[in-house]
Amino acid sequence: MKKHKLEIIVFLSGAIGMGLELIAARVLSPYVGSSNVVWTSIIGIILASMSIGYWVGGKRADKDANIDKLSNILLLAAIFTSLIPLLETVIVKILAELIPNLIVAAILCAIIVFSIPSFILAMISPFAVKIKSKEDNEIGSLSGRISSLSTIGSIIGTFLMGFVLIPNIGVTNINIGVTIVLVLMSFIAREKIDKKFIYTSILSICIILILIILGKWIFKLKNPDILLDTDSQYSRIWVKQIKTEKATYKTLQVDTGLESYINAETGEMGARYLRYYDLFEYFNKDAKDTLLIGGAAYTYPIHYLQKYKDKKIDVVEIDDKMTQIAVEQFGLNINDSRLHVFNQDGRSYLNYSKNKYDTILIDAFKGLNAPFELTTYEALSHAKDILKPNGIVLTNIIASIEGEESKFIQYEYATYRAVFDDVKIFMVANKDRTDRQNLILVGIKGNPEIDKSKISEYERYLDMEVTQFETNKRIVTDDFAPIGH
Repeated sequence: MKKHKLEIIVFLSGAIGMGLELIAARVLSPYVGSSNVVWTSIIGIILASMSIGYWVGGKRADKDANIDKLSNILLLAAIFTSLIPLLETVIVKILAELIPNLIVAAILCAIIVFSIPSFILAMISPFAVKIKSKEDNEIGSLSGRISSLSTIGSIIGTFLMGFVLIPNIGVTNINIGVTIVLVLMSFIAREKIDKKFIYTSILSICIILILIILGKWIFKLKNPDILLDTDSQYSRIWVKQIKTEKATYKTLQVDTGLESYINAETGEMGARYLRYYDLFEYFNKDAKDTLLIGGAAYTYPIHYLQKYKDKKIDVVEIDDKMTQIAVEQFGLNINDSRLHVFNQDGRSYLNYSKNKYDTILIDAFKGLNAPFELTTYEALSHAKDILKPNGIVLTNIIASIEGEESKFIQYEYATYRAVFDDVKIFMVANKDRTDRQNLILVGIKGNPEIDKSKISEYERYLDMEVTQFETNKRIVTDDFAPIGH
């Protein structure tokens, strides 16, 4: 190990450097989201920090590169990495609230939290090259080998972090683990262990412990309403308990978005738009089998199973951690024989499912941040194919009927008209037509029989139908999708 000590350090630092990029996305997502803007900001700032780190590291290495100085760099990286949870709570949350421009907020947050650790980690490779060059005169080969090791470490770190560590142990624990690894690497790298190094190490470890404990304490102090802070393979998820004058609610938050909420005392689902999904029984009195794409906290399936004792529902939810949270936090009975859960991508399910449904509910959109692959002509054609004769599709869309925020509903209305025999739109809130709000888009296949006995029950919903809606937008296709991420 001693012979290949530098190679191991370069490999691990490469893995940690790329891991920081994935950690950054999870740390920032509850405050600024995880859109392309945020990812672009993170990648750009980390790459800029690394490029400066390579340059400064090279200059410093040419002056005096030795293994003990590299050990100090690793210890410094550990200190600034341990600072991340504290900066998340103290800085990121404040900046996200104060700065309305998402791009500016994301860039500033990425600079403050992640630029210095990325800068320091980038200094390791040029130091390693300079130190090894004293033993090896083939500089080109040596530089290529060090760069290759760092890149291989980055690749393995990416897969390990994204597929194993983040969904299983969470970002907070990963951050602590990375800090410990950097401290151990500093000790392993050290050749001259004197009193000064021992004192410096003890002081550094104390600082790191204080920062970690302080970060956890302040996070809990600033977020007393968070019951659960966890990571899945796809998202950072918060379950909160929020008290209002009317009631106490339990909520599910993914990134900055409120995905689901229930009345904590009664268990009743809170989102008003979900009640419009019950219109399926009005439009098709013979409907028995339902498919829901997008489970989140499963508040609608829970309602559905309680209300309709003679019906079945399949739920497609890509994130199995969501299903687990729905069971543990929101009261889902996963053993109900009328419920079947498919943890897979919604478009994939539409493409290949052999099951047939009377009703398909699509609840996977978050405003304009929609998975475009569920908005297209091809996706809706597959949905129509797995509908039984006289089946219907109901989709929740956040947009305005008119004005700047109406682009999404206009594109989707044009696409639904191209696929289905009849299309309707319902406003969930009695707002101005230019206000952004929940809209229920209904696509009807064939000519289902309306259940007239349900008119009085759903009259207030039916009165919210948008009539005389027109659009000149193109049909959304897999090749042309001007909405979504």
